[in-house]
Amino acid sequence: MQKIVVGISGSSGSIYAKVLLEDLKSITNLEVGITMSKNALINWELENPGVDIMSYGFHVFQSQDFNAPFASGSASYDAMIVCPCSAGTMARIAHGISNDLMTRAADVMLKERKKLILVLRETPLNLIHIKNMESICMAGGVVCPAIPSFYSHPQSLEDLARTVSHRAMKLAGLTINSYEWSGAKKN
Repeated sequence: MQKIVVGISGSSGSIYAKVLLEDLKSITNLEVGITMSKNALINWELENPGVDIMSYGFHVFQSQDFNAPFASGSASYDAMIVCPCSAGTMARIAHGISNDLMTRAADVMLKERKKLILVLRETPLNLIHIKNMESICMAGGVVCPAIPSFYSHPQSLEDLARTVSHRAMKLAGLTINSYEWSGAKKN
């Protein structure tokens, strides 16, 4: 059984987390633990009215619950996706500041050489952001900006968001049936 952590930070773009959780629910033999920042809870309710985070059937751990299994490397989680990831969360991860469960879990992923994917939701970028992205990459993490693709001809906002969440899932080593580029059609 694969085990994955989903961190949801407080930046706008919780639709990315929503479609990620919907798709994770369809994968068998997968254990999912969720942690959310306080601002993530506010944005979730604002951007996904009427959608209860508990409705996905995954365990949601409180942001200060350092007894959560993925707060330790001995729990052997395979990957973590922070989706969306705010610039502030990325900065704390880049500098090893484990002040909540999300940043502690990310620190665990890096120290255990496991997959850490940050779906960065920030624009424009300043030099501090870029240096933090460099630090994450040099430590073994992956920065996957929340930049959707259009060549799959998405039919809804959810379809568009899935072009990002599916990419993050593949980077985490999960198998998902999604659109794959096969080259432009020639006339």
